[in-house]
Amino acid sequence: MTKRMGYRDWRWQALWWHHFFLLWITIDGQTRYSIPEELKQGSVVGNLAKDLGLGLSDIFDRKLRVAAEAGEQYFSVDAGKGELVVNDRIDREALCGQSASCVLPLQIVLEHPLSLHRIEVEIKDINDHSPMFHTKELSLKIAESAAVGTRFLLESAEDLDVGGNSVKSYTLTRNDCFTLKMKEVEDGKAVPELVLEKPLDREKKAVHQLLLKALDGGNPVMSGTSQITITVLDNNDNFPVFDKNVYKVSLFENTAKDTSVIKITATDADEGPNGELEYSFGTRTPDSVLSVFEIDKLTGEMHLKGDLDYERATSYKIEITAKDKGVPEMESHCRLQIDVVDVNDNIPEIVLTSEPQAVSEDAPSGTVVALLSARDTDSANNSKVTLRLPRGSPFTLKPSFSNNYALVTSGALDRESFSEYNIEITATDSGSPPLSSQKIIPVSITDVNDNPPIFTQPSYNVYLKENGVPGSILYSVSASDLDFGENAKISYSILDSKVQDVSVSSYVYINSDNGSIYSMHSFDYEKLKVFQIQVQAKDQGSPSLSSNATVHVFILDQNDNAPAVIYPSSAALGSLSHQRMPRSAKAGHLVTKVTAVDADSGHNAWISYKVSEATDASLFTVSLYTGEVRTKRAVSEQDDSSQRLLIEIKDDGEPVQSATVTVSILLEDGLHEPILDLRHKSMVEPSKKTGRITLYLILSLASVSVLSLVTFVILAVKCMRSSRSSGSCCMRRSDCDDYKNPNRNLQIQLNTDGPIKYVEVLGGDMLSQSQSFRSCMSPMSEYSDFTLIKPSSTTDFKEVISVLDASLPDSTWTFESQQVSTKQQ
Repeated sequence: MTKRMGYRDWRWQALWWHHFFLLWITIDGQTRYSIPEELKQGSVVGNLAKDLGLGLSDIFDRKLRVAAEAGEQYFSVDAGKGELVVNDRIDREALCGQSASCVLPLQIVLEHPLSLHRIEVEIKDINDHSPMFHTKELSLKIAESAAVGTRFLLESAEDLDVGGNSVKSYTLTRNDCFTLKMKEVEDGKAVPELVLEKPLDREKKAVHQLLLKALDGGNPVMSGTSQITITVLDNNDNFPVFDKNVYKVSLFENTAKDTSVIKITATDADEGPNGELEYSFGTRTPDSVLSVFEIDKLTGEMHLKGDLDYERATSYKIEITAKDKGVPEMESHCRLQIDVVDVNDNIPEIVLTSEPQAVSEDAPSGTVVALLSARDTDSANNSKVTLRLPRGSPFTLKPSFSNNYALVTSGALDRESFSEYNIEITATDSGSPPLSSQKIIPVSITDVNDNPPIFTQPSYNVYLKENGVPGSILYSVSASDLDFGENAKISYSILDSKVQDVSVSSYVYINSDNGSIYSMHSFDYEKLKVFQIQVQAKDQGSPSLSSNATVHVFILDQNDNAPAVIYPSSAALGSLSHQRMPRSAKAGHLVTKVTAVDADSGHNAWISYKVSEATDASLFTVSLYTGEVRTKRAVSEQDDSSQRLLIEIKDDGEPVQSATVTVSILLEDGLHEPILDLRHKSMVEPSKKTGRITLYLILSLASVSVLSLVTFVILAVKCMRSSRSSGSCCMRRSDCDDYKNPNRNLQIQLNTDGPIKYVEVLGGDMLSQSQSFRSCMSPMSEYSDFTLIKPSSTTDFKEVISVLDASLPDSTWTFESQQVSTKQQ
């Protein structure tokens, strides 16, 4: 070994670099380099970055790496220079054996984006092996009667090098009796033969010593020798003769052990022991043959004793010897060639060239996910591999070169439907029967913010009692996001809007994390009945997505207002009300009328009157609902001239709120009765005035009916439209979200006891404060005084006034708002 390595000094290396300069060529987009074997570690193969059109920064940024298809990593990339360098010792004979061509395929993998380049490195042979004989000392026994020209087959030398570096010639030391000839055999090879040139004379020289030398064609020439010892024997006239010089047989690689391979036959013309033959393998038969085959020495029949493997050895060339038992022994040789026939016994294999990369769900079609290759160690059709993906998969295989594939996207991806794919790839060869294997490649789908938050409801109705505690929770809205991670984190906020010209943020605030809405102060139904909150849910994606929901807040009335006296006016101001009546008044005489209103609504505003205390309880009574004070009987002379009544006014709420008014009545003799005058005045045209009032009342009620009918028709149309789009129809107002925001809501409440005494009109936009118009009749039933309280706007007030003016032109009403009083006759 030391002697062999001595040839590899710097001069030898310079000579090889002169003959094997670094060469790279590109064929059909594939780069090839050519280098000699046995280069030192770190030797430059070529400038890979330049040849592939890459910058030095790409080596780091795109994580360039070299993947060897053979498995052993013989090369690496110098990241600083972009050069492909030798990483380990390269022995051509170990890699490719006696093959004429030795090419190492390499795969250059780049990421971001994922791409694959294939390069080839051709390994050139150098003369680093000497010819070698299997037998260093060869013994031949030749009868002295052997004829001149007789040939004796010699052992061939072997050289692990190929081409011009393999064995080229043989030489034999000078002698008197033998010369060296070359015999052509199959595949263009030649084997040495010893030729007898002169007759042998055992008595003169019984033993001949010859030296056989084998020379290769390398530079410098290397050689190997074998010592030949020839013993001259007495006569055994005939050599064994084989039927054929060369036998050929084919065996399937799955042939069972102990199977008969072939029977070799030879004959010998001699008789007795000189004609009895024994068969054996040649002396230079390698162990790889001896471990697989055996021969019966008497019959010449060969059997299979080991396993055949086409992938390990495609053929065997065996030398068979037939030797007789004469003295001297005579032997002959033949060659047996056994070809191994490939059987489809290897399952195709799928090899990942690069690890699968996570794919964004919005990745375009054709995005590379992973690089892979398929291989089958069988041959011919048995090695042809087809890859298949399951149907419906949003991925496909794009062929590259030499059984290399790219796994790419072929359709739309949706992480919300499938966050990960386990792609099963099936590899099937073309053998008979075909073999297949499967490999599962996991591919993760990364999230893209493509889903906005969705509220559990598009709108919410919240009913809140007035006078609540500030800071109490009103409602909790909730939204969900189908995305993942930051894209699914939701924050809540309230969009700015106005409620009574004030920002809604002055009324409520929301917890941005959980969507809980809190009140900032107590609400008063008499000031605010309903308002809306626009809540927005926004995710944390980039760009962020959002959606809105409407929260309708309805303030529920509580009985927190006591009735307020508005007539008599002196009693409304807190003073004692003084009334006069004649002693001549009969039973049922109208003394006065007490009128009160309640700022609450509904049952909380229903007012009743009763006499709580009286100077004479038998003389006066008060109407339960109208507040009219009348005499229960005629006044007698015994009745006191000064009467005092304490009238209690209560609402219908819970708890009950009440107020009282004190009425002082003075009984006088001969008092002129203005009421009778008024009645007399009204009797002038009773039928005309009564008919007019009745007509206007009918018109008012008809207007309300028409308005209700129009409202119902609008609601029905909206329900029909909603049913077409959503498949459902809202049958009740509380069940129909489309009717949560009517533009107008008009309510008229009538409290009557005979002629109309009390009218309450509620109307307005649901988004603003409702108007409240209440009227109270004057004590004179023939005249009506209307008092309008808390209009939301002058426009709405004028609309109501115009209706009332048209209905009751001779009425009197009062508009009270912000301490301003206006009267219109």
